[in-house]
Amino acid sequence: MSITIIIPTLRLDNTLRKLLLQLPSDVIIVNGGTDTHSLKKNNIINCNPGRGLQLKTGARFAKGDWLFFLHSDSMLAEGWQNALQKHMKTDDNKALVFSLRFDDIGFFPRLLEYWVRFRSYVFALPYGDQGFFISRKLYEDIGGYNDMPLMEDVDIIQRIGRKRLKLSSAIITTSAKKYIKYGYLIRMVRNGCCLVLYKLGVDPSIIKKIY
Repeated sequence: MSITIIIPTLRLDNTLRKLLLQLPSDVIIVNGGTDTHSLKKNNIINCNPGRGLQLKTGARFAKGDWLFFLHSDSMLAEGWQNALQKHMKTDDNKALVFSLRFDDIGFFPRLLEYWVRFRSYVFALPYGDQGFFISRKLYEDIGGYNDMPLMEDVDIIQRIGRKRLKLSSAIITTSAKKYIKYGYLIRMVRNGCCLVLYKLGVDPSIIKKIY
């Protein structure tokens, strides 16, 4: 069974280059930014910005039996490929997300990691920065990603449902840059407000202005 890795990005930068060093050859980078010249050796698709649209576009061009969606500011811990292989053998009717860590030290990054784990287990609500591994069949059965500027991860997880979702102990590390910039508490409160607004039916294009 083959795997295609899909990475939406707005910047073809060194952070993305570091991630690519960890990955096999079947990678699709969906670039929604203005830089169309870097990383020429990789499979780059240019499209309009918007994470939902970029993810949807990447999946449309993917050839793999399984799709692994990653954010461009992620890094995978050792053993991530084993986690995917095991999942394909034992839980091919479910989607898989990873356990999240932040590339920062201190109390608040660890608190946020515990909250993410709690949210994932109790509410079955992981976010896109935890990675998203799904068979093409299941992806197509649920209709895939929708063209949304924000909350595309919440939208697709809701359609999958708790019974078809699994949280792996494998670690994925993501950038804490936006939390450091705005402050952890402020960023967490803002994220929570965005989620509440989405649940209340507010248009994601409006929510993005707050995010």
